[in-house]
Amino acid sequence: MSEKPLLFLDPFPRNQEMVFSESTEQVLRDLGRLVIHFGSRAPDELVEEILPEVEVIIGQTAMPKERLDRAPKLRAILNVKANWEPNIDYMEAHARGIHVLSAAPAMAPAVAEFCLGQAITLARGLQHADPLFRETQEAYGIGGNTKAYSLYNSTVGMVGYGNLGKSLVPLLRPFQPEILVHDPWLSEGYLNKEGLIPASLEEILAKSKFLFLLAGVTTENEGFLGRTLLESIPTEATVVLASRAEIVDFEAFVELAGQGRFRAAIDVFPEEPVSKDDPVRKTPNILFSSHLAGGIRASYARIQEMMLDDVGQILKGLPPLRMQRAEPNLAAKMRSR
Repeated sequence: MSEKPLLFLDPFPRNQEMVFSESTEQVLRDLGRLVIHFGSRAPDELVEEILPEVEVIIGQTAMPKERLDRAPKLRAILNVKANWEPNIDYMEAHARGIHVLSAAPAMAPAVAEFCLGQAITLARGLQHADPLFRETQEAYGIGGNTKAYSLYNSTVGMVGYGNLGKSLVPLLRPFQPEILVHDPWLSEGYLNKEGLIPASLEEILAKSKFLFLLAGVTTENEGFLGRTLLESIPTEATVVLASRAEIVDFEAFVELAGQGRFRAAIDVFPEEPVSKDDPVRKTPNILFSSHLAGGIRASYARIQEMMLDDVGQILKGLPPLRMQRAEPNLAAKMRSR
């Protein structure tokens, strides 16, 4: 009987609780021989030791061409984070038929749910209602809703239509909004087929009562939502920033939102964790959270489920079905941290 395939688990910064339950471990041990490293990126000596025999890497192990050359049996790299690391030679892996996958689809449902909740909270002014009640300053009925508005039949703009957008749109549909999308990586025909309205960035910013900033950050788009564009957002519009802070001029975004120019929820920051004395913490009129959108137990359970499905497929010589495949030209442009 031939020896079981070698599976290497190197998931840092994911920890054991996130991606390695007892049932997951049992399935992986049934599929192959496991080498496991938690707590940090695996040391070079351990990686070099497993390269000649490894068939599946689960995690964020650096795999430039030189390491790919020393891994003749490698069939797949499964990134259990939600973005593309810049430490893989995507073109070379693709040329060798090595599957490079991301767990991003597993995180998207929770992020979409979070975005919807934040948007409704801001539009209805619920972030103010609780403290007013506690201070006996509340108003009832229409008196407390003078600045509230509804998501129903509104104009919604989405900057970026990847995993997050695809999970958010079904949640928005019951509200019967007009949904405008700007994504330079997608054709107008594709967006039309999805029941969406392709639009320029300028049009979306000017027209949307609800604006979801969902784009990833690449080597080409960092800070593309600068002050001038941000100033075109309608007064009192609701803006949810839940993908990557680097896509906006963050200082300008915080300044304008803090002035009450538009309503904003921010879940991501240029540097995390945010320093305790960062002045952003004292900015008024913004609904802050600390990168909470996707990181719930259900998301990590989905990561494990998808990962196990695809490892099983790959070891049978079949294509993976659940995780997101890397498109080499696009993945190489993504910026991660």
